[in-house]
Amino acid sequence: MKSSVPTLTHVIPSQGSMYVLPSNGVYAVTSLDDDVFVLRFNRIEVYDAMTFTFQRHIAVAGLGLSTYGMTPCAKHMCLYLSDCGKDSSVHKVDLLGSNAVKKWSVAKGPRGLSVNIAHNLVVACQDANKIQEYTTHGSLVREICLQSGVTDPWHAIQLSTGDYVVSQYRLLGVVSVVGVDGQVVHSYGPSETSQVGQMKNPASLAVTKNNNILVADEDNNRILSINRSTGCVQEMALSVDGGIRWPRGLCLDESRGRLYVGETSGQYRVLVFDGVRL
Repeated sequence: MKSSVPTLTHVIPSQGSMYVLPSNGVYAVTSLDDDVFVLRFNRIEVYDAMTFTFQRHIAVAGLGLSTYGMTPCAKHMCLYLSDCGKDSSVHKVDLLGSNAVKKWSVAKGPRGLSVNIAHNLVVACQDANKIQEYTTHGSLVREICLQSGVTDPWHAIQLSTGDYVVSQYRLLGVVSVVGVDGQVVHSYGPSETSQVGQMKNPASLAVTKNNNILVADEDNNRILSINRSTGCVQEMALSVDGGIRWPRGLCLDESRGRLYVGETSGQYRVLVFDGVRL
């Protein structure tokens, strides 16, 4: 994977408090058109993607504190949020002005969310060890029971091949590609072709149009890139004063050549890198 050296162009600080609190940690970050959405526990902040000025909050009634996943859908103009509280659910927020919310139940422990090429919602259910796919109306399309070698799924994204890339949120973490039968096609971890060492609690993923993969390697305080053609795993050269702290949120906007990284420790920032070419 050839890449230019990305440049840190902006930092979105914690909003709404003069104090740095754990509740200000960024659990997810994503973008749609000219909006950037930042999830801090169950609070959603919206920023302008050009000026990075704060625009508004989105309040979602009934959204619990254990909200770890967020993803937009451009076709249906909505925002999905996972809630792994006692009722394990997904909330769909209308972005066309009404902010109306639809909610439905999913398998136990929903974490990361993504939208596939069919415009369906893909849910990684960590506690159930499953991937579920839903229509935008909440109808279950597919359920994949992950097989041997894949546990604790945090985020799943469907590749153009139809397979899914899955991050396994464990101290000895792995990123795997699995088929629709839940069987491992390939796994990425420490190998002779990589000098990056062991992943530790890999969380959010991003996938390029060429099916290359970015990984928020949370406990190692870094972002990794995986070249699907060569299998090479590398640490991205992201220069930040004091380094990145516990990156969990990750969003790649290829149209702008931009990468957003959200921190769950330190100053709880969203780091904006431009000039990303993968």
